Amino acid sequence: MLVAPTGKSLLIDTGWPGGRDADRIAAAAKDAGIPQIDYVLVTHYHDDHVGGVPQLVERVKVGTFVDHGTNREDSDDARANYAAYEKAIRGAKRLVVKPGDRIPLEGLDIEVVSADGDVITKPLEDTGQTNALCASEPGAPEDASENARSVGVIISFGKLRVLDLGDLTKRKEIQLVCPRNLLGSVDLFVVSHHGFSGSNARALVHAVRPRIAVMDNGAHKGGSPDAWQTVHDSPGLADLWQLHYAMESSKDHNVASDFIANMDEKCEGKPIQVTADADGTITVTNARTGFTKSYKK
Repeated sequence: MLVAPTGKSLLIDTGWPGGRDADRIAAAAKDAGIPQIDYVLVTHYHDDHVGGVPQLVERVKVGTFVDHGTNREDSDDARANYAAYEKAIRGAKRLVVKPGDRIPLEGLDIEVVSADGDVITKPLEDTGQTNALCASEPGAPEDASENARSVGVIISFGKLRVLDLGDLTKRKEIQLVCPRNLLGSVDLFVVSHHGFSGSNARALVHAVRPRIAVMDNGAHKGGSPDAWQTVHDSPGLADLWQLHYAMESSKDHNVASDFIANMDEKCEGKPIQVTADADGTITVTNARTGFTKSYKK
């Protein structure tokens, strides 16, 4: 969830069904002092991203829902998730976006770079340089799942740029940066697809050169060693933060505990909190420990 200095807010995805994640989101909104969530962006129709919508609307007022349009995945789960989503938002404002669109949230510039299997074809401002990493990037398979349909955005605030591509997979990631890097560099990278190896192509991660990366992995979800290594080795990266300790990875493929919000499999679900200034300064806080670190641009 992002809250602009204007008090306007954007939530990217709602988590799992069942109420646990909706409760956490409602608590975060209350803590932020916002009376409603102005935009809820659903990146795609997998249950860990859209499943919490029915419970969320029972707890928090939502201004507008943003998505890529109809479900494209040929699976019973995705069809059921989309049907539940449509039912839950019936009568609400809905914005279907395509690459190049902007989400009109006062105080932040939010540009859509991927949606419904398409990506931008023209470089963003001051970008478009040839990407030398493309020559060594292996080809990636087609992905017929909703992951490849993810709505991806670049969020700008003053000199700060944040990249969140949802669960976008490698073939689409590569199209964003090869043969030219259409995205440019970013300050904060929300690691794609919970840190799974089917996403986070080296040609993308190293081309956007994040200063800070946050991996929203679970104890047994994402945090793949090869994806972790790709992000960890990105040129200019100051620190990688993790939402959970990746239980199925070695100690060498987890960061130090100060940079991990949840160390145990059974945990309270502590968040990683980020604040930013228009000059590009980023401050990251581990809510489990209170450990804080600031990064100046």
